Amino acid sequence: MADPSSYRPKPGQIPDSPGVYKFRDEHRRVIYVGKAKSLRPRLSSYFQDLANLHPRTRTMVTTAASVEWTVVSTEVEALQLEYSWIKEFDPRFNVKYRDDKSYPSLAVTMNEEFPRVQVMRGPKKKGVRYFGPYGHAWAIRETVDLMLRVFPVRTCSAGVFKNAERSGRPCLLGYIGKCAAPCVGRVTPEEHRELAEDFCDFMAGRTGTYLKRIEQQMMIAAEDMEYERAARLRDDIEALKRALEKNAIVFNDATDADLIALAEDELEAAVQIFHVRGGRVRGQRGWVTDKVENVDTAGLVEHALQQLYGEESGDAVPKEVLVPALPEDAAAVNQWLTVRRGANVSLRIPQRGDKKDLMATVQRNAQQALILHKTKRASDLTTRSRALEEIAEALGLDGAPLRIECFDISHLQGDDVVASMVVFEDGLARKSEYRRFEIKSFEGQDDVRSMHEVIGRRFRRYLQAKEKTGEWVGGEVEQEAQEDEGRPKRFAYPPQLVVVDGGQPQVAAARRALEELGIDDVAVCGLAKRLEEVWLPDEDDPVVLPRSSEGLYLLQRVRDEAHRFALTYQRNKRAKRFRSGPLDEVPGLGETRRQALLKHFGSVKRLRSATIDQICEVPGIGRKTAETIAVAFANAAPAAPAVNTATGEIIEDDEPAAPAAAWSQNGGSTDERTEPT
Repeated sequence: MADPSSYRPKPGQIPDSPGVYKFRDEHRRVIYVGKAKSLRPRLSSYFQDLANLHPRTRTMVTTAASVEWTVVSTEVEALQLEYSWIKEFDPRFNVKYRDDKSYPSLAVTMNEEFPRVQVMRGPKKKGVRYFGPYGHAWAIRETVDLMLRVFPVRTCSAGVFKNAERSGRPCLLGYIGKCAAPCVGRVTPEEHRELAEDFCDFMAGRTGTYLKRIEQQMMIAAEDMEYERAARLRDDIEALKRALEKNAIVFNDATDADLIALAEDELEAAVQIFHVRGGRVRGQRGWVTDKVENVDTAGLVEHALQQLYGEESGDAVPKEVLVPALPEDAAAVNQWLTVRRGANVSLRIPQRGDKKDLMATVQRNAQQALILHKTKRASDLTTRSRALEEIAEALGLDGAPLRIECFDISHLQGDDVVASMVVFEDGLARKSEYRRFEIKSFEGQDDVRSMHEVIGRRFRRYLQAKEKTGEWVGGEVEQEAQEDEGRPKRFAYPPQLVVVDGGQPQVAAARRALEELGIDDVAVCGLAKRLEEVWLPDEDDPVVLPRSSEGLYLLQRVRDEAHRFALTYQRNKRAKRFRSGPLDEVPGLGETRRQALLKHFGSVKRLRSATIDQICEVPGIGRKTAETIAVAFANAAPAAPAVNTATGEIIEDDEPAAPAAAWSQNGGSTDERTEPT
């Protein structure tokens, strides 16, 4: 526990101006970010008598080892910078709202030549119109199915669209009139885009005008005795009305607003948001958070607004935002929302009428969400606590293993040997801490040697991290550590328990790797698949946990997750190797220049037979790179000729080969984390 007086700034050192401040712990990790209209009184309040501080604030200032600040010119800048730092550093003492799930939205890809209507989750993309979020994906699909009768917009994937375009035959939706079939030219790109824009206008709440227009068309068709067309228009009106009925009318004046309500106790807070567009509830979402800092309702509202609108712009920020309490810097928050929207935003507390009644409904939803969360968490927390206690008792540990790391080896008959490391904290998966490894010290199949190498590499990185921070005896604090940005470091935290997938040999290899590094405070065990036995180092007999044991269930989940992660990496690595070609071996040759080479020569065969001078003619390819490419093709084994399986004829390779497509698709990149060399 640190003494706040040891890092308290000197009198007069803190400026009396708006700004954002960061508290760091002894390892230079950012643990709290805050903002203030005036930094001097705000920061001074943290360094008063500890007995006068709130328990949460007291814990934060005694955990911190330093404080620093950044001066800004306005309170709006302070609000934006605070949000950016919280997102970047993920401080442990800041309130952070996290969705318990990824809410689906109805998306229209207006950034494509032929816009597509689909269900989307995750971060929003530029050029895509979003409506929602919705509670369930099936609700979106039901609404879309009703509206496709009137707005036959494309809903198929890119692959289906290209196949239809190539074959000249539309998909089933095109035949039954629920797609305008732009893939086969039934409508022009401009006509299809107009359909998509009408669809977006209707979803955005501009429904009355469109319904009246269709009704007029229906009446005109009836007067002209075009009864079939009038009947179709009548059915279109009914379909649109059924789609509208799925969203209850709450306001009669086509209001666009978000209503935010809170339910809280001493430890947690639940937030519920209703998205109202065109007077109808178009979506709902909710968050639950731990109150890790001393914050009141107004502060929770401010954090919720930052979370909700920090990445949004334009119409995604509504004209009205209704809240249960105004933030402390209400004017600054209002101005920030106005900047995000690009037009005036009204931030206020509803006082009367329909909006106050709907706010009460949102409030009841928040209370129910908090009650449900506490019920689930109490049950889950009890189960996880029992599992950790059973593991500690069975393995003879001094305390419950709050951080468990599990390692697994995966390969295919000795090829593409890889390993995985998964992390469980407090009995829950911590996916941001997952890591993967390639076996480097040898080739072939040897799970024991592989396990020894992986455990050694993981804990050598841990010792290096301790040396940089000065925690390791004999280590010195390097300049790099002093200039640390405060982000969590990989491999920086040791586990209380290491689990390996395997029996005695794998456990012995893991223990030997730890002993070679001088680490004796990390427990090791292995979980064998055959009988689900738990093996300990230097023990001839396994520990057999009861089949109904919560501890065994937890170990099995950890082991299965490690196996899944390793197998996924191994399969991806093998698939990439099968699709690779000589160009992948050329250092410094990225995807852009590979595509330029293939575009210039037209096929791999022509590129293989090209001279160095001809390769140099490609934009961006110098002579040294051209020589390296020529050497790579010269050293590569000649590709087997392609054979037409129907006729037995050898196909001349005058078109881009499959590896070429793979080069342009892969680019040697991967989405998963890997340990840097």
